[in-house]
Parts: sequence; C-alpha cells; structure tokens
Amino acid sequence: MCKAKSINKTYCGYCQRVKHLLTQLGVSYKVVKLDKEGDGAVVQSALADWTGLTTVPNVFIGGNHIGGCDSVTEKHQAGQLVPLLRSARAVET
Repeated sequence: MCKAKSINKTYCGYCQRVKHLLTQLGVSYKVVKLDKEGDGAVVQSALADWTGLTTVPNVFIGGNHIGGCDSVTEKHQAGQLVPLLRSARAVET
C-alpha cells in the first residue's frame, strides 16, 4: 500500500517540484494525474470541498492531507517533512 500520494496534473510546474522533492528524498509515492483521468474535474472539485485547495498538487502522507507545493516545501525546509514520511513508512529510516 502506498503511503504517500501526489494528486496533480502533468503540465503543472508546482506538481513537478513536489514530485522532484519526493523522488530526491527516496519516497515511495503514487501520482494521480487529474488531467489523464476521465473524472479528473470531478475529483478535483471533490478535493476542493474536502481540503479547501482548488489547485494542485494536493499531497497526502499516511492518509493525512499535507497541502500543496508551498506547504510541502515549507515543511521540508522546517525539517518536518522527513519525520512525517518516516512515520507513515513512506521512506526508509
């Protein structure tokens, strides 16, 4: 079971930044590409209702919503991202 997810769009630069960071950290994660899903607009609308974010990426770690690119980057810079990933077993310790 995947412990981290990035819900994004293939052409989004912010999504690419998050994916690059997660890959750099050695995270095992799943990407859901809304622009490639038949119901992507419906999913994005539901995510907006659920998370309050109308944009992508929408990042989840261990089933918990972390936020978008800025939130993920801020958590990483504050030294909070890797502990979250370790706690969710999304990255090796």
